[in-house]
Order: sequence, then structure tokens, then C-alpha cells
Amino acid sequence: MLYVPIGYTFGSGMFRMESIRGGSAYGAGVFSGDGTRVPSEMELALAEHQGKYMAAIVKKFAQPPSHAPADSLN
Repeated sequence: MLYVPIGYTFGSGMFRMESIRGGSAYGAGVFSGDGTRVPSEMELALAEHQGKYMAAIVKKFAQPPSHAPADSLN
């Protein structure tokens, strides 16, 4: 398993303190308390950013299938 924290790649939105919000440099999150609070637009944007960031990192590790002849593996 590869864990990819987003660090501070979300920009200034990570530092806004006007309202309660979840999330940190480790990843997206939501403060829900008793479950009645829904995610804010900022929390949803951070979650979307994390998904795109993770996909970009995974893409760097993805390798196309090898088409080498079988006898070259010996």
C-alpha cells in the first residue's frame, strides 16, 4: 500500500480559519460531531484535490506491460 499525503499542495485553502473544517497535510477529513453536519464546499474541494493528487502519483508508478520475448527473462 502506498500512502500519499497531500502535504500543503492545496494552497491557501488549507490555512483558512473562518469556519470549522476538517483536513490537514495528511489528507481530507470532515468534522461531523453527531453526524448532522455535512461536508463544506472547502472540505469537498480538498477531498477532490486529494483524489487527483493521488491519481497523479500512482500514474508515475504505473508501468506499461513488457513485450520482451520470453527467453530474454532468463
